[in-house]
Amino acid sequence: MAPNFLQSLVAGGLAGTSVDLLFFPIDTVKTRLQSAQGFAKAGGFRGIYKGVGSVIVGSAPGAAIFFVTYDTLKQTLPTPPHLAPVNHMLSASIGEVAACLIRVPTEVIKTRTQTSTYGPSVTSSWASTKQILKIDGFAGFYRGFFTTVIREIPFTSIQFPLYEFLKYRLSRALRGRQLYSYEAAACGSAAGAVAAAITTPLDVLKTRVMLDLRNPSIERLPSLLTRFKQIYANEGMKALFAGVIPRTLWVSAGGAVFLGVYEQAVRTLPRV
Repeated sequence: MAPNFLQSLVAGGLAGTSVDLLFFPIDTVKTRLQSAQGFAKAGGFRGIYKGVGSVIVGSAPGAAIFFVTYDTLKQTLPTPPHLAPVNHMLSASIGEVAACLIRVPTEVIKTRTQTSTYGPSVTSSWASTKQILKIDGFAGFYRGFFTTVIREIPFTSIQFPLYEFLKYRLSRALRGRQLYSYEAAACGSAAGAVAAAITTPLDVLKTRVMLDLRNPSIERLPSLLTRFKQIYANEGMKALFAGVIPRTLWVSAGGAVFLGVYEQAVRTLPRV
């Protein structure tokens, strides 16, 4: 039975908070590997929980908005049954755009805190928030919004149709019974790993844009294509896949927790 609005809202919030807090150190390592300043200068393995405050504030509402949108559209979009993958792609993509309204400010604060962008004296999410407001104003919180959307749409267009497909095939192999939460989690883990590895170059671009402190009102910033060419020309193809291993591990393990917690919460929460 499809989850209702309240189930999607609460289960999504629980899932998002669980995975972001549990795997935050891996995300920190990935972000520092992708930063232009280099892993060691960005902090290395020191202070791997720097920036966690923004995640505590933003994870639950961001994930909740995603699942409410995804579950609602999955049930209401006028797509025929044989186009179920298209339905899942559209629902997930629109859900990600909605979630990015909250996720991007969280990501900007988090990445700049993780990499000590404002220097060693700015060590907390709140301190980074004040620096962003002081230097860039409110618009600074949405630096990289377009880039994040460009990353998330291909990612979810791969992850969620594959996730739904793997659940369907596994359910059929188990004679049509409803999957247990850990079985759905395994499907989520596999789908997330594939999507994460393929979209790593877009994640690198997103990180670089968010860490770029140049003022767009004073100087023209390079386009995504120009950034891509510059990274490839100056640092090689390896730089475009910087952090691919921790990203794949993080999203794979995170996908298992994220979708496993979500499935379990939906089944546990009462229908109101």
